[in-house]
Amino acid sequence: MFALAGTVSVAWGDLAPGTPGWYLWADVTGGAAACAALWWCRRRPVAAGLAAVVLAIPAAAASVAAGIATLVVALYRRPPVAVAVGVAWVAASLARFALRPPGLAPYPVWALVAVLFGGAVTGWGILARTRRQLLASLAERARRAEADQRQRAEEARRAERLDIAREMHDVLAHRLSLLAVHAGALRFNAAATPAEVAETAEVIRASAHQALQELRGVIGVLRRHPGDQPASAPPAAEGPPGGLEPLVTESRQAGMRIDLREHGIRFADLPEPTRRTAYRVVQEGLTNARKHAPGRTVTVEVRGMAGRELTVEVRNPPPAGPRAELAATGAGAGLAGLEERVTLAGGRLDRGPAGDGGFRLAARLPWPRG
Repeated sequence: MFALAGTVSVAWGDLAPGTPGWYLWADVTGGAAACAALWWCRRRPVAAGLAAVVLAIPAAAASVAAGIATLVVALYRRPPVAVAVGVAWVAASLARFALRPPGLAPYPVWALVAVLFGGAVTGWGILARTRRQLLASLAERARRAEADQRQRAEEARRAERLDIAREMHDVLAHRLSLLAVHAGALRFNAAATPAEVAETAEVIRASAHQALQELRGVIGVLRRHPGDQPASAPPAAEGPPGGLEPLVTESRQAGMRIDLREHGIRFADLPEPTRRTAYRVVQEGLTNARKHAPGRTVTVEVRGMAGRELTVEVRNPPPAGPRAELAATGAGAGLAGLEERVTLAGGRLDRGPAGDGGFRLAARLPWPRG
């Protein structure tokens, strides 16, 4: 409506006295056609804008609609296209002023007005388009940053849960294999004295209680919300003892024969990540030997030097008899998790058959000086 009213006023003010009436109606018709072209400006702004600009050459009433179309092109198209349409609008205005001088001022003044108005309309549209794109870019950047932050938080929680699951597999597999060994001893040792039965039952009870405590601690961590602070760390997240002797002693009490060779290396001198990983390697090796080669002598050897690397090796000979009952309970997840743990610690894990037909598990871990 504003554009149509402007066309009528321009048409009336632009005509000299004595102009034929048909020319007035032809001018208004051209202005109405230019206004109708504005309906297609959002879909095809360049084509509609150029059509309005062409109509503005013979019809002064189309000049307002041509200016609006030029602004729409600047709002929705790239700056080079907007400048081209703006130049076309200025050229059309200059041609119309040459064909039908408006009067009231010389031609150079109207030419300057056309150039300034066309530049202002085009520049305003380009500036508004650039600002809108900037705001959209900032909003998209903020959305992506928020999504990345959520993804990083989710990955951190997933990594924490995987680490807890790995710890629990190492600890519980060791505890449950000990329970199975002690329960099997009670089953097959019919001649055991009441004192031996009571001692074995006490070991089973203590191991089961400790396994339940560790499981309860990890379940508490898994159920904890991200913002909560645990009262204490779960048992599985605590560091290993100062040496391998408690682990070896516990396995020997379950009937294993272990040859421990530490070569004078003190676990307390090792860095905490190396100490924890080395402990888990020995624990997993003893658990597998207890499952697959019961009753055989297991060799645990620790050697290395500060500033180079620490080598932890667990070897067991092949089983003496048929396949042990506990051998069917393993799925290989422990060794796969152990390999990932050693890799994350910066080391390398070698596992596979030994030369004598047994099994060898060896980890090379970094041991920085100091």
